[in-house]
Amino acid sequence: MKQLKKPLNLWCGALMLAALSATSHAQILIGQTAGFTGPVGAGVKETTEGAKLYIDAINGKGGVNGQKIELISLDDKFDPKLAADNARKLIEEQNVTAMFLTRGTPHTESMIPLLDKHGVPLVGPSTGAMVLHQPVRKHVFNVRATYQREAEKAISHLHSMGITRIAIVYADDSFGADGVAGAQKGLSAAKLQPVVLEKFNRAKPDFGPIAPKIYQSNAQAVMMVASGAAVVDGIKAFRAAGSAAQIVTLSNNASGGFIKSLGDQGRGVIVTQVFPYERSIAFPMVKEAQELAKAKGQNEVSPAMLEGFAAAKVLVEGLRRAGAKPSREKVQAALENIRKLDIGGLEVSYTPEDHTGLDFADLSIIGTDGRFKR
Repeated sequence: MKQLKKPLNLWCGALMLAALSATSHAQILIGQTAGFTGPVGAGVKETTEGAKLYIDAINGKGGVNGQKIELISLDDKFDPKLAADNARKLIEEQNVTAMFLTRGTPHTESMIPLLDKHGVPLVGPSTGAMVLHQPVRKHVFNVRATYQREAEKAISHLHSMGITRIAIVYADDSFGADGVAGAQKGLSAAKLQPVVLEKFNRAKPDFGPIAPKIYQSNAQAVMMVASGAAVVDGIKAFRAAGSAAQIVTLSNNASGGFIKSLGDQGRGVIVTQVFPYERSIAFPMVKEAQELAKAKGQNEVSPAMLEGFAAAKVLVEGLRRAGAKPSREKVQAALENIRKLDIGGLEVSYTPEDHTGLDFADLSIIGTDGRFKR
């Protein structure tokens, strides 16, 4: 028997080492599909960079309940059909625990049947579409205000400045319609009507027929509910037609990449925001993001990065509360039970009847130095 003790002890020790090794290498797979290339590429890359700031920091401390988070990101080129196909691959083939930080309204809508079929929670879709808020989508957990609130606030701001001739130009899709609904609320409150209300093909924007209407209407401001590339093209067309109208757009364009794409046309463009000022360290979340960015050699944090950072904080909290083996069902339940979670100066709450998360909205303007000002 004495001869058996040593091999038995060695065998038990080997099992323990194997178990420890498996635990240390265990990973929580999180899926993301977004337009890393295409018209929203700059913003998508920045939101993802912001998310990785936090996820990398958590992984550097050993992960969540001893497991590291692996973000599997696929490029859908801002194509709703490809977004749905990518989601299917991530959910059915990669077996991800949750989806995260998708981009675009029709794109996110296209994958909801898959989320519902497989019980997969989606955290932090980078869209403020009301269709993802009301009625409540069981598996969608928003971490930002709605586009309607942003648009309404922007119109109210313009009216407070004495601007009454406001035009609205929007993409002909669910995102565009959503933004217009918010803008119309603001116009109704101010007892105004849009001097121009024009939509354009999202896939093939053509502002040739719209630009003369903007000029002839003598619009003082133009709200553009569109992706960054389309806004850039629209501004160029409006200026070429002779319009000097104030340009306003929504937070989907709150990225440094958008400012760069505007070039000389950027100065004075108003961009709504759904997170605190990215240079205000009065908010602990902003200070934390800045410190992590500097540790990685990045000089600044953009609004888009803050959106990704905030979404990652909510995702990690959901995983943490789900326990040592975070299944899809456990993460879903954990998220729905989040109440007044302080993510650094902002509180996030969910209930089975409300998956909005945050309702913060603000305005910024692009300054002469190519930075957002508030």
